[in-house]
Amino acid sequence: MKKVIVLVEELYEDLELWYPKIRLEEAGYQVIAAGPLAGHTYNGKHGYPCKTEMSFKEALSVSNVGVVIPGGYAPDRMRRSAEALQIVKKSFDKGKIIAFICHAGWVTISAKIVKGKKVTSFIAIKDDLENAGAIWQDKDVVVDGNLISSRHPGDLPVFAKTIIEHLG
Repeated sequence: MKKVIVLVEELYEDLELWYPKIRLEEAGYQVIAAGPLAGHTYNGKHGYPCKTEMSFKEALSVSNVGVVIPGGYAPDRMRRSAEALQIVKKSFDKGKIIAFICHAGWVTISAKIVKGKKVTSFIAIKDDLENAGAIWQDKDVVVDGNLISSRHPGDLPVFAKTIIEHLG
């Protein structure tokens, strides 16, 4: 079964993790929740829990077809993890799908994968992405190579559909 890693940390945006996770599982993918600690429960901004199957360090050795990064406050924590950034950079360099939404662009900035790429995000981090060399667009979903980005929970239907289409 093809594996997709979803990055998890405290205060993720609940819908931005669960909506793509469920849609990917419905499409036949094994979705692995990875966080700083394996077997730990992380809570979303609205209190919905997500228990990780593995740590970021363990997830580094998983052969995956893509990585999903939810927004919320979690990306500010994720981008401080060398292992989380390695998962994103290594997967990106191998041509795997990197899907990020809302504030998750912070992780892609710290992984140094957005320079010269067309992306979108929540408006609050537009300047951050542009300062990292990205070409920011105000669209519900932006695809540039193996990067798929969206702005906010309202974009989730097209975000999830686009991820599944590009995973093929």
